[in-house]
Amino acid sequence: MPRAPQARRKMYVLDTNVLIHDPNALLNFEEHEVIIPMTVLEELDNLKSGKQAVAADCRQAIRTIDRLLGDATPGEIEKGVPILRGKKAEPLGKLSIIMNTDHSVHHALPEHLNDNKIINTLASLQNKHKSRDIILVSKDINMRLKARGFGVEAQDYTNDQLLDDIDLLPKGYKEFPGSFWDGIEKVETVQREGITEHLLKREGELAKMNVNEFVLDEQGFIGQVADVSPDQLVIKDLHQHDLLNAEVWGLMPRDIYQAMALHLLMDPDIHLINLTGSAGSGKTILALAACIEMTVASKAYKRIIATRSTQGLDEDIGFLPGTEAEKMEPWLGAIVDNLEALHEDDENMTASVDYILSKVPLHFKSMNYLRGRSFQHTLLIIDECQNLTPHQVKTIITRAGTGSKVICLGNLAQIDTPYLGPLSSGLTYMTERFKGFQHGGHIHLQGVPRSILAEYAEANL
Repeated sequence: MPRAPQARRKMYVLDTNVLIHDPNALLNFEEHEVIIPMTVLEELDNLKSGKQAVAADCRQAIRTIDRLLGDATPGEIEKGVPILRGKKAEPLGKLSIIMNTDHSVHHALPEHLNDNKIINTLASLQNKHKSRDIILVSKDINMRLKARGFGVEAQDYTNDQLLDDIDLLPKGYKEFPGSFWDGIEKVETVQREGITEHLLKREGELAKMNVNEFVLDEQGFIGQVADVSPDQLVIKDLHQHDLLNAEVWGLMPRDIYQAMALHLLMDPDIHLINLTGSAGSGKTILALAACIEMTVASKAYKRIIATRSTQGLDEDIGFLPGTEAEKMEPWLGAIVDNLEALHEDDENMTASVDYILSKVPLHFKSMNYLRGRSFQHTLLIIDECQNLTPHQVKTIITRAGTGSKVICLGNLAQIDTPYLGPLSSGLTYMTERFKGFQHGGHIHLQGVPRSILAEYAEANL
C-alpha cells in the first residue's frame, strides 16, 4: 500500500514588524522552517536602544533568537537549527539566518530600501528552493503588496488573532426581545442575604454566555451571570431602577449600558474592566468618576494612575524642563476634560478641578515607565487601549499587584498604529482571552451621548 504523501513543509521569512509585534513569533510556525534575513537583524539592532516599548520588544526578540540558536556553528545556522520549545519537547521546525548574497535574480528591486532587500532575499530563496513554498510574513500591508507584485507569496501574522470577524467579539451583555423568561422552560430561584439568584439550564443562547456578562430584555429585567458550569448558569437578579439611579461622584448613568459599566467598575471583586465603544459613549468619564469615588470616598484604593497609548508616547517623553506629569498632561487632556465635566455645575469649576487634582492621588504616567514596576492597591486606567499589541497588553496588565484594578478603555474604530487592525489589536485579544475570567468584565457602550452634534456626526460623517 503506498504511503500517504507528507504535508509540504513551508519556509516562512519573517519581517521585522512581526518580531516587534510578538517577540516569540518564531515559536509559532510548528514544523515549518523559519528564516530571518540579515536585514531584519540589522533593523532590530538599530531599534533595540532606548526606553520605548518598541526597543524592549526588539531586545526580547533578539534574546529569543540567541536562545534558539545556542552554540550552533555558522554552517548549522545556514542549514537550519531545530527549534526547541521546552526542555522535554521534541524539536519542531528549524530556524535559520540568511544573507542576501545571491544576485542571480533578474529584475531585482533596487536595494536602497530594507523592504526591497528582504523581498530580493525571498526571490533568491525561490530560485534556490523551487520545490518549497516560500512565504513572507509581515504586518505591513504595503510590504505584502510589493512582495506579491514581485511574484512572492505574502501573509499577515495572525497567530494572536482569536476571531475571524470583529462582530463575533463579546459585548458583555445579551439583549432578548420581549421577555427573557418566555424562552426559559425551567428555573430554580434561590434567595440569600438579600440577593436573588436564578439557576438555569445552559442551553440555546445562554450556552454562549460568560461569567459577569448581563442579560437584558424589553420588559425591564436585568441580570448578571454570577457563575457558569458546563450545564448550568447562575444569574443574579439586578434591579434596573437601582442601576440607573446609582450616583458615582455626582455622575449618573445616561442609559442601561453605562449603568452596567458603573456596576462593574464599583464591584470590588472585579479586577479587570474593559470598556469599548464609539467616541463620546462615556468610557473615560465613567472610569474617572468611579476611580475618584473609590479613592476619595471609600478609600478602597491608594492612588489612580492614568496612562494611554499614542504614537507620540512610543517615543521618549523628552529632555525639556518639566516633571513627568507636566510632560504627560497634553497627552492626557481627556482626563482633565472629563474632570471638568464632572464639576461643571460647581460654583467655580476651575477651583474644583484644582482641588480634586490636589486631593486625589491621580498620577499621569508614560507607558514606557510602567515596565518593570508593580502597583499595589492602585487603579490603573489605560486609555486608547486599541493601539496596543497583544504583547504590550500582557506587559501592562501583569504590572497589577495586590488589591489593584485595571481599567482598559478603547475604540476599535480609531486605531492609529500602522501595523494593527481591529482583529489584531491587543484590546480585541484581551477581550476574547478574559471573557471567562471570574474577576473580569467587559461592556461595549452604546450611543453617543456627548451631544446632539456628536451623535449626528457619528452617524452621518
